[in-house]
Amino acid sequence: MDKNDWQLSKRIRSFGYAFKGIAALFTQPNACIHAVVMVIVIGCGVALRLAVWEWCAVCLCIGGVLMAEAFNTAIEALADKVSPGFDPLIGRAKDVAAGAVLIFVFAAVAVGLIIFLPKVIALF
Repeated sequence: MDKNDWQLSKRIRSFGYAFKGIAALFTQPNACIHAVVMVIVIGCGVALRLAVWEWCAVCLCIGGVLMAEAFNTAIEALADKVSPGFDPLIGRAKDVAAGAVLIFVFAAVAVGLIIFLPKVIALF
């Protein structure tokens, strides 16, 4: 077996692990809420015929929120494994990770308002 074949098969397997991680993410209640909002935003974007640049901004926001939620979920899982009991530093790390998600959500909402609000107002 060629060394490059081994490396290619390893890369292919790594995608399987990544998809497994995405599936695990969507077992979390907050990620499911984000997914529902994502579907609503995409539906509104289609209905309001967003421009290409607007879709780019929306896609980046959706990806960013989901990525932040994935990092938060990973940090919480690791923290719970390392310190199953209460630890104030672990608690702070988990709070900061959750806060990072919220910061990105606020930014995504701001982008959404900038893009969607003028279009909704124009309908009336």
